[in-house]
Amino acid sequence: MKKVEIFDPAMCCSTGVCGPSVDPELSRVASAIYSLEKKGFDIKRYQLTNDPGKFAENIEVNNVLHEKGPDALPIILVDNQVVRVGSYPSNEEFAEWFNVTPDELTEKPKVRVSIDINSLK
Repeated sequence: MKKVEIFDPAMCCSTGVCGPSVDPELSRVASAIYSLEKKGFDIKRYQLTNDPGKFAENIEVNNVLHEKGPDALPIILVDNQVVRVGSYPSNEEFAEWFNVTPDELTEKPKVRVSIDINSLK
């Protein structure tokens, strides 16, 4: 099974899908990652703000950052090899790496909200 690691630039939250104007590309990537994680695939996402150690300890990522600077982010690794620099993979690429169909990568996370009406009194 393939291992995919995504090294994101610094963002306001873990997915970048927050704030007043959501980037549709980040939303698409978050949905694809969510769907792949739910299926048990080995896909990890690291953010410069929250996981600086992951960036520092990965030689491949370090080399790209030293060569091209932080504008090279995101950096995508498949089986520890850099396969993409400066942009996110398409759903077709994710599907090819994990042997699924692109349609399987569009599931949105479902958030359950529970309200105790008695506590509102």
